[in-house]
Amino acid sequence: MAQHESDQPTVYATVRADSTGVLDVDGVKHDVTGTDDANVRSQILNQVTGRARIHGRPVLLVTDDELGQGRLHVHPNGKVEAVGEFVYSDHGTTPAQTVTEPAPASAQPPRLPLTPSRVAVEPIVTSERRTARASFLVQETPQEPASTGWRGLLSRAGIHVAPSAEEMAERADVHLVSQHWAGPRTISMANGKGGANKTPTTALLAGVFARYGGSGVLAWDNNETRGTLGWRTEQGGHDSTVQDLLPQTERLLSPGAQSSDLAHYVHHQTGDKYDVLRSNPIALSADQKITRAEFTSLHRVASKYFRLVFVDSGNDESAQRWQQMIDQTHQLVIATTALGEHAEAGALLLEALAQRDERSAQLAANAVVIVSQSEKTGNGAQAIADGFTGLARRAVTIPYDDALHSGKIRYDALNRATQRAWLAAAAAVAEGL
Repeated sequence: MAQHESDQPTVYATVRADSTGVLDVDGVKHDVTGTDDANVRSQILNQVTGRARIHGRPVLLVTDDELGQGRLHVHPNGKVEAVGEFVYSDHGTTPAQTVTEPAPASAQPPRLPLTPSRVAVEPIVTSERRTARASFLVQETPQEPASTGWRGLLSRAGIHVAPSAEEMAERADVHLVSQHWAGPRTISMANGKGGANKTPTTALLAGVFARYGGSGVLAWDNNETRGTLGWRTEQGGHDSTVQDLLPQTERLLSPGAQSSDLAHYVHHQTGDKYDVLRSNPIALSADQKITRAEFTSLHRVASKYFRLVFVDSGNDESAQRWQQMIDQTHQLVIATTALGEHAEAGALLLEALAQRDERSAQLAANAVVIVSQSEKTGNGAQAIADGFTGLARRAVTIPYDDALHSGKIRYDALNRATQRAWLAAAAAVAEGL
């Protein structure tokens, strides 16, 4: 006789984005803490399996996390079965683009809800009439099963479950930032107001593209007024800055120069896999001015040795190095916090570029605005992002994260929700490359 859910032992589990969870057993709540969300789910599943053994029958596990709600049957022997469909939540990180989850194919076995391969068929036109055949070459790659959340847990247990819409959106963002483009690309972070988050934006975009797309990514501190990119990132085995590289540009552009020669002047980030070209925050700005011609020489070196160059600009929009940066930029990023004065400075810059010349106007129209929530108790980032409608191509938001407000900037130190937001921001940038 089938067992009704009302007669079945039921346990409720909530998994939070900060790698903690709550297990509710008969109204008694138990806190669960893990190294990451997968570890929290594994601990919960182990406890619920033990509960099933006590009862000698399956336990209904009702789950709730940032992706949505679901029901699982957990058997005494550890077997897990999905009950019904997952209900996706309407909160959490907004994906960079909408991805529709494909419907399971009726022709596939029930345990493999994968999208069937579609075969392209081309008619063969000859003097004789022939029967068209399916090509053996043009086939879609089968969809991989879920890898995150409760669905991922089921997949690792041998139950093939299709990924959620949120996971599909994340995969699409990863695909975008993993690409390699024909020829080098320069992405510049700009805002005439100091403290607008240009340096963290530079470091984290460079880190995301390097982590997913591989080597050949440079973060360049193009700031003559005490740029702090060097302070917020790892230092290599030397003290070199852009001023040390400048006299070597002709040699590094020569045919005999090797990529390893550049290691004397840039600082490799061992965790996030990109390199940093530092400015000198100790020297006076008068001692480290760079002309348009000097910027061009430096940019030629950067473009020779790196496929992606992320430029952290200074605040002086009249400086020759700033103006030449704009002229060499492929994708403009306006970095701002949720403070009105930072957002206003970014908007004024976009409006000024729209009037500067045709190419600058195109940069402004194609710009991506990244709004970082800089105050722990604030919630104005989305309103600021909405205010850039019509001024830029995209505006994305980043949640508050303690790891971004002091010390070295490392992607692994960020909360999961913050990492996801930076991936979405990087994908928005990649769309313009």
